Amino acid sequence: MFSCWIWMFILLCGSSIADEKSIRDADIFPSSPEIERGSTLKLFCVLGKHYTPQRNASHIIWKLNHELIAQENYNIVNETVSSVIIHNFTYNKAHVKCFIKYLGKEQLLVHTEVKSGFPPDTPGNISCIYYFNVELTCNWTSGRQTNLKTTYTLYRKIKNKQGLILPDSELSSCRSKTESCSFRHPNIPFSNSFCFQVKAQNVLGEAISECVPIAMESIEKFEPPEILSVKKIAGIKQLLTVTWKIPEDIIPAQYLNCQVRYRNLYSNSSEIDNVAVTSEEKVVSLNLTGLWDSTEYSVAVRCIGVESKFWSEWCREKTASTEDKAPSGKVDLWRIIESSHPAGSRSVHLMWKLQGNIPHPGRILGYKIQYFPENNAALQMTKITTNKKIVLPLKEEAYIISVTAYNSAGNSPAAVLRIPSTDEKPPEVIETVRTFTTNEEMIVEWIASEPEVIDYVIEWYEEMETDPFSRSWQYISNSTKWKANKKIFKPFVCYNMSVYPLYGNKVAAPYSIQTYVQEKEPSEGPVADTDVLGKNEVVIKWEEISKDKRNGFITNYTIFYKPEGGKELNETVNSDVLHHRLKSLQANTQYTVYIMASNRAGGTSGEQKTFKTLKFNKEDIIFIAIPVGLSMFFLLGLWITCILKKHTFKKVCWPDIPNPAESVAVEWPLDASMNNSFLKGVTYEDKTLGLEDLNVLEDCFPEEDHEGLLLMNCENHVSECTDTNATAVQNISEHKITLLNGEKKIQYNEEHEVAKCLSPSMPYVITGEDFRSQMHSALIPAKKIQPIEMLEDDLHETQQISVKNEESGNEEVLKLEDFSEKTLFNPYLRNSVKTREFLISENLPEHSKNEPKKQPTVLPAFQQNAVGQSYVTLDMVGLATAH
Repeated sequence: MFSCWIWMFILLCGSSIADEKSIRDADIFPSSPEIERGSTLKLFCVLGKHYTPQRNASHIIWKLNHELIAQENYNIVNETVSSVIIHNFTYNKAHVKCFIKYLGKEQLLVHTEVKSGFPPDTPGNISCIYYFNVELTCNWTSGRQTNLKTTYTLYRKIKNKQGLILPDSELSSCRSKTESCSFRHPNIPFSNSFCFQVKAQNVLGEAISECVPIAMESIEKFEPPEILSVKKIAGIKQLLTVTWKIPEDIIPAQYLNCQVRYRNLYSNSSEIDNVAVTSEEKVVSLNLTGLWDSTEYSVAVRCIGVESKFWSEWCREKTASTEDKAPSGKVDLWRIIESSHPAGSRSVHLMWKLQGNIPHPGRILGYKIQYFPENNAALQMTKITTNKKIVLPLKEEAYIISVTAYNSAGNSPAAVLRIPSTDEKPPEVIETVRTFTTNEEMIVEWIASEPEVIDYVIEWYEEMETDPFSRSWQYISNSTKWKANKKIFKPFVCYNMSVYPLYGNKVAAPYSIQTYVQEKEPSEGPVADTDVLGKNEVVIKWEEISKDKRNGFITNYTIFYKPEGGKELNETVNSDVLHHRLKSLQANTQYTVYIMASNRAGGTSGEQKTFKTLKFNKEDIIFIAIPVGLSMFFLLGLWITCILKKHTFKKVCWPDIPNPAESVAVEWPLDASMNNSFLKGVTYEDKTLGLEDLNVLEDCFPEEDHEGLLLMNCENHVSECTDTNATAVQNISEHKITLLNGEKKIQYNEEHEVAKCLSPSMPYVITGEDFRSQMHSALIPAKKIQPIEMLEDDLHETQQISVKNEESGNEEVLKLEDFSEKTLFNPYLRNSVKTREFLISENLPEHSKNEPKKQPTVLPAFQQNAVGQSYVTLDMVGLATAH
């Protein structure tokens, strides 16, 4: 209560000072308080003159960290001072803030940090360590954490024989913020009457421990002793002498105990010998006996006062070797024989290890390897090495190899092996081998066919290991079972295990198997691929999983496949199968397939693969291709035949029909040919009959009757001719007509008579050989039907007209070799007209023009398709055989 009044007085004074001098706008009291955990906190906030008179203490609000403190905890002291009370303050550390709120706005005035904690507990468990003439260090426990700044003071006092602390006996003290404090030399006088006391103090209070008496001899700790030497004595086996120096800074005139620790480098265990000495002894020696010969030892020493409870630290170790002795045991020798090289040599990998007998065979300086051909010991060779392995290049014959270990005292017994020749076949003694595991062991059992064999070698190595020197082996005698700790094998790794029978220095054929100490599912699954894709089947193939990812023996493969939108199916095959044919699949369907590889621990699936079956298989394609191919070959043959025989087919199927307009047998005068051509039109009494008005009658008679019909028609015409006409024919036959065809002339004589019936009723003229050679029937075009008047001038002009072939490249023109063809006759000549007239050509010879003129015979007018109408046919008389 009295303290509260004091705080009130301070606040009022501060408020008045602030009003008078206007130094600060606001302040908070007390600043950064430290209180006991769970107590009540009271703070005051003072406004400066700057805020008055518009604002006063009623506008002040309080916050704890970021939370608003309830209004009922506020108290208005006066117009410028406001206080707040916080009950049960349990925060380790928090911030209390003073704000002024005016016109709805908050403004931070001032804030302070508040800590809560506990008063210190009484220190206890005081202990000290005394390093003579160096320092004195004491430690204690402080109890629970105060969470406040706490200081500790260590007092060293004198206590009399009755155990009473003498007044004003405090010799020295030291301060610390931790639970340890030290006195340094020279403020550490030696005395057995000291007691030690610790006081803890913070803002909430203080606590003082009792004064604990501690004897200086009991807390003394030495520096480690120093080993001067560790050496052997010449001629004395199994002994080492250790000499060390006692530390100088120790309490004088006291007894000490020292310990000597020694161990050989081939063992993890140590042995300790105790030695009692006095502080007056500066150097101490000890003989270590019962050691191994030729063995290196490591030695260390430590000491303690007989009344002290603290040992010194172990000194730095020193090593030395005992007197040498020749190695007493053979080495374990083994070999790996590689296949022969083309040059007839081979490499033999020798490796050995020291036997694990106790005591140790001794310190080894090196190894001597001797080898020679079995049939010729004089060729012995020697190699020296400090390693436990070597590669020997040997020939194909058998060799004897021995290995001995040596040191300064001598050699060990020789370990001997025989290397068989390359053509030697070792006997098979082992019938079967099996392996199995228990919780702690790997066990290998085998059956031998020859009971007299009692020695064996077990060899094992990782399947993926390629270095021969990484293999492990062990000799077994008088047993067909071998046990080993499972920890020497790696889990999920395949090991090759081999059992070699031994008889003498020879090695029989091994029996090898593979085994896993522990299995798990494969690390990855096989990748599926498709082959021989068909319509209703497919071959799925895959590759083996790499050996380092199998994690066990693969027992089977399962192929899972599923059509699009269908049910998943599966098929299982043995582990030695790497492809499988899936049958009864749907044609033209997409499938998804993946493969799972399984071992005894589980299975792992590979990536999915999609494929689509074919719409047609090979048989379907063959059945379709054969008819199509045959049809194409047939059509191709037919086309080739048509090309080769096109002229024959054209004559049979499309016979040539001569076009009178293209005839070159007789040529009209140029001024009349274009207007009077019969093919362009026949004019009769100013009426024109065009080509479309002509009727061509089809052949109704066989080819062989054509010639007879032609002769019959000619006879009939001749008989009907008048005497005058006969005379004209004779004159014409005697006349020679010369026709010009380019530069070639054709002579017509009596041998090439032209049978012309010059009767006015016959509208046909049969020309000579040249007309027949061109295969164009010469139809004498007729002008208007009028009296025939033969003028001499016309005949002279006709003789000079050359016959022109305007279409010499046309296929209708036959070449000279066709002259011998059989004459063709048109069967319609006999019955196609009722009245036949011979028209007199304008190109008749001159003597014909002098004959008496006859009365013209006029044809009746043309009537299209009228009964009894005369026809002009396009087929002409066939050609006679050319001579």
